[in-house]
Amino acid sequence: MHHLAQLNLALMKAPMDSPLLADFVAQIDAVNALAEASEGFVWRLKGDNGDATEFRFEGKPDLLINMSVWKSVEALEAFTYRNTAHLAVMRDRKKWFDHMERMHMVLWWIPAGHQPSLEEAKMRLEHLWEHGPTKQAFTFRTRFECPDVASQ
Repeated sequence: MHHLAQLNLALMKAPMDSPLLADFVAQIDAVNALAEASEGFVWRLKGDNGDATEFRFEGKPDLLINMSVWKSVEALEAFTYRNTAHLAVMRDRKKWFDHMERMHMVLWWIPAGHQPSLEEAKMRLEHLWEHGPTKQAFTFRTRFECPDVASQ
């Protein structure tokens, strides 16, 4: 059995403790709780503070990380694009985050029970940058079937 892992990066316009990001920071706990209560949610990266804001991609202080595991692409998609509270945050993201030139989100299948590492996620994102969407690293737009379905 497999689950879907996802990594999403955001390029912050200012530090986390800045007034510019205050509205975003104020919503983190509520959005994380919504994700955890969503159908199909399995796991999310979190540090000692209960969220992932202490982690950085390649040590870059302005790159915020979100990484989670879901039972299916459909479950992640429902939370991302149909959850009203999450959509409100997404609508306002241009206030807090700059546009990223390279793809900033990657999806990949993992064995159920596996918790992906940041190094694994980095390798998947780099694979997507170098090769485009493949079975090893893909996007919502260009998806690859779960290995459980593909092997039937």
